[in-house]
Amino acid sequence: MKQITSAQNPYIKSLVLLQEKAKVRKQSGTFLIEGQREIELALKGQYELETVLFLPELITEQQITKITQNQIPLIEISKEVYQKLAYRDTTEGILAVAKIKSLQLSDLKLPENPLIVVMEAIEKPGNIGAMLRTCDAAKVDAVIIANSKTDLYNPNIVRSSVGCLFTNQIATASTEEVITYLIKNNINFYSATLQNSTSYHTQNYNQPTALVVGTEATGLSQLWREKATQNIIIPMQGEIDSMNVSVAAAILIFEAKRQRGFQ
Repeated sequence: MKQITSAQNPYIKSLVLLQEKAKVRKQSGTFLIEGQREIELALKGQYELETVLFLPELITEQQITKITQNQIPLIEISKEVYQKLAYRDTTEGILAVAKIKSLQLSDLKLPENPLIVVMEAIEKPGNIGAMLRTCDAAKVDAVIIANSKTDLYNPNIVRSSVGCLFTNQIATASTEEVITYLIKNNINFYSATLQNSTSYHTQNYNQPTALVVGTEATGLSQLWREKATQNIIIPMQGEIDSMNVSVAAAILIFEAKRQRGFQ
């Protein structure tokens, strides 16, 4: 088994770049996963692992074999190397290099009556991660990211989603492409926006539905407001007129799930 003890090793340096730069992830077609639970969820989500790196003081080769269930190349690393690569101290001493998946709209496999969440131009990885956690909890059928401003395999998204990046069916495309896709597939879409809106709980989400949310700063682009089946709003009684996008998305998602009998 290969061993790497120096943080100056060229391969380790390449993994640091993989974490830090979206361009490197795109060029290599790979990204880094940290943590046992995240790796288990990635495997369950049909992600292919290229290599597993581990710190023997925290996890054994036998434990890794139990997690991966196949012959993935292993590299034993030192504490120095692990600390160079790991964001957290509580991830059981294991990291993996995984292959990026295709995120095309055409790859989505939807049921007859889907519930979809669309995020437009969300920049903060923490918000994306939080929404992916909510989408997993509600078991939505797909997540579509329109006009993506952040690389989906950003380590902050992997981490903040606690592995739900791998449990959701996800696609990315432009706003125009997403709207065309929804219309073509006869999916009603409800745009969360202040303009020309009606209260979210007055709408019927029992038909094929997409719930669309945008940035807290600028909201959704005009096309979403113009083309929506209905613009919707969450009534608020305080001084401000907006809330965190991940909180707003959760409210909308679970109203839709309530109407559907949580099926």
